[in-house]
Amino acid sequence: MVLSDEATRLWETAKALNRAAARVSPSAAALPPLILVTDPDRTPHPWAIAENLPAGAAVIHRTFGRPGAAADARRLRDVTRAAGVRLLIGLDVALAVAVGADGVHLPERALDLAAEARARGLALVTGAAHSPEALARAAVLGLDAALLSPVFPTTSPSGGAALGVQRFADWSRTAGLPVIALGGVHAGNAADLSASGACGVAAVEGIARAFHPARAP
Repeated sequence: MVLSDEATRLWETAKALNRAAARVSPSAAALPPLILVTDPDRTPHPWAIAENLPAGAAVIHRTFGRPGAAADARRLRDVTRAAGVRLLIGLDVALAVAVGADGVHLPERALDLAAEARARGLALVTGAAHSPEALARAAVLGLDAALLSPVFPTTSPSGGAALGVQRFADWSRTAGLPVIALGGVHAGNAADLSASGACGVAAVEGIARAFHPARAP
């Protein structure tokens, strides 16, 4: 696969963050350094982006209860498996198990579903966090990583005020588990996280734009 300059820059930066974090926390090395977060409105054809992701990346597929969620998840599972990309399903543990996903991503309000996800054989469990308290809870519940957001200004309707790199770094250092940067991340600013402790980056539009398909079926 030949990546665009933007995609190459983002992927190489994400891997460098992961390597640096793994020197401090070895468990970070097992995590995907780059995660596409889907959105039914902003990424209506996530499989068309996922097939362009490099092996070792991941997709968090959020369905928000939309019709056709199971069919979309199965199509995305086929594409990600072929690409060597891990697939996590947002919130829905049963759907993650049904489609053979690699794991589940839990919203902050549902972090306590981590035990159920483990019991049902899901190997990778991540969760959303927007505060030090949520990070601490994710660590206590044994999640593999937390996606802390929003680190940069974002157009997401639920994004909220940006933390900034310094606050992100301060919270990450005391989190007790690996932390992935989410919110407004793109190829032009990902390198600003180089000393933040982030073990990778996640994004909707920033990754969709960098790995945009020639056409979306």
